[in-house]
Amino acid sequence: MRAWPLLLAALCLTGCASTPQQPDFRGYFADNNAAAAAGPAAQQEFFNRTQHPDFTANTCELGDLTVRLDPAWSTLRPDPGFTADGVVPHGQIWVIGVEVTTRTGGSTTGHQIGSQHLVVLDGRTFGFAPCPQ
Repeated sequence: MRAWPLLLAALCLTGCASTPQQPDFRGYFADNNAAAAAGPAAQQEFFNRTQHPDFTANTCELGDLTVRLDPAWSTLRPDPGFTADGVVPHGQIWVIGVEVTTRTGGSTTGHQIGSQHLVVLDGRTFGFAPCPQ
């Protein structure tokens, strides 16, 4: 009977050691949505500040556009095979399903389900700024 607690503890340690630690991306999404609520200039600054360092030349001017991202936390998973324009970003790559709402000039202009890639590099979370088509 006394062996069960030790066996369970050993199994937990084995399972916990083999599972990658999930970063907490809540701050990234909260900051994004706060910037979107503050307006296009604040959101542009957020995207410029959080653009992955390997892709700083790939930012776009958003104009009047803001982008709200509402993540589906249960979909968060590592995505080490992701490439952006054929390049693998440096860092630990994750993907999560998001509900995206765009607004232009204060009016909702788009609403869809998509995915968002985020990268943890040197303890910071980076993303990839959207470019309006």
